Amino acid sequence: MQDDSQVFERIVRPHFDRLYRLSWRLAGARAEADDLFQEVLIKAFGKLDQLLRIEEPGSWLSRMMYNLFVDRHRRFARQRLVMVEEGQLSGEGVQGFAGDDNPERDSQRIEQIEALDRALSQLSEEHRIVVLLHDTDGYKLQEIQELIGIPVGTVKSRLHRARARLRQLLTDSGTFSR
Repeated sequence: MQDDSQVFERIVRPHFDRLYRLSWRLAGARAEADDLFQEVLIKAFGKLDQLLRIEEPGSWLSRMMYNLFVDRHRRFARQRLVMVEEGQLSGEGVQGFAGDDNPERDSQRIEQIEALDRALSQLSEEHRIVVLLHDTDGYKLQEIQELIGIPVGTVKSRLHRARARLRQLLTDSGTFSR
């Protein structure tokens, strides 16, 4: 007979990679993503009986993560914000994406990543989440509908508008041309 932790691991482990990518996309930073990921696992373990009865545990876990993220975001929005410049933080930041032995290509890649990051930050949260989930993490429209609780038509509309806005922002900045 397996104990609860073994049963939980057998059910949840296949979804770890996707859940962590989702936590990263939602939170935007490693420490917050780690916290969100761990919080979901802790909460899900407490609901093991319910988890055992679910046909699609990945979707259920993703939905739980999204709800936790929204709850944390609302709590955080009520707190006082303190601005920190990137240079004040430790870590590699976007420089961690460089890597081949061609400094010019690395520099161009970093500039493109930074431009895309700036453009993404100019999107509304609703548009940014949909485009990141679909285009970056490969979630299907139906999965996004279940995850964030909006109709598929609204998902499609937000995805179209987000892509159009990104295209406009990146073209206007001279990062990419049509």
